[in-house]
Amino acid sequence: MLRFDNVTRTYGTRVAVDCLNLHVNRGELFALLGHNGAGKTTTIKMLVGLLRPTSGEIHVGPFNVVEHPREVSRLIGYVPDLPFLYDKLSGREFLRFVADMYGMTDAAAVEAVAREADRFQLNDFLDQLTESYSHGMRQRTVFAAALLHEPELLVVDEPMVGLDPHSIRLVKDLLKNYAEAGKTVLMSTHTLEVAEAICDRVGVMKSGKIMFEGRVEEMRQLNPAAGQSLESLYLAMMDG
Repeated sequence: MLRFDNVTRTYGTRVAVDCLNLHVNRGELFALLGHNGAGKTTTIKMLVGLLRPTSGEIHVGPFNVVEHPREVSRLIGYVPDLPFLYDKLSGREFLRFVADMYGMTDAAAVEAVAREADRFQLNDFLDQLTESYSHGMRQRTVFAAALLHEPELLVVDEPMVGLDPHSIRLVKDLLKNYAEAGKTVLMSTHTLEVAEAICDRVGVMKSGKIMFEGRVEEMRQLNPAAGQSLESLYLAMMDG
């Protein structure tokens, strides 16, 4: 479903992502882990078309993200690390605006907004201006917007930051259920216990390179002395 082939991104002389090779399968929930500055957000921004790779290729399904951006945009839903809404629109107006951007008909948009409002429990505040929303309300609304067109690939950058426990449970269940329904989820996160609980595989990035790609159990086999938790395994790999 998703493939990075020898992808590099530089900023002047600084290498942010260094010859990245990564494959994520359909129906898989994959977590990208790494310290701040490891290259996770740059990787995601290249995937969703906000940055161009300096070299290498990225494919979503059969489409190259640089050569076929329109086709790729139809396959991807993107939730950035900082949820952006138009403060003078209500949540419903914002979702309808996003639906229009995806070219959805009025009938399809009404149905999709109702579906996602139910899924993310937005109905109590959907007709309020988004300037009044808490961070958790904003994040849930942005998630709903990303899923309006039922994308094959959901890309999420730090989904749990600033969320209350109720919203964290809601998002965890959503991500897990979405992958189980045959869709693909790629997320970056610092919340290691969440990654361990719900992800099929993880990738550990350090200085723009993938240091490990696989199941948590495979990490344990590589370094049995590091402990059992993903946190202890991750920290041992970062310190190694």
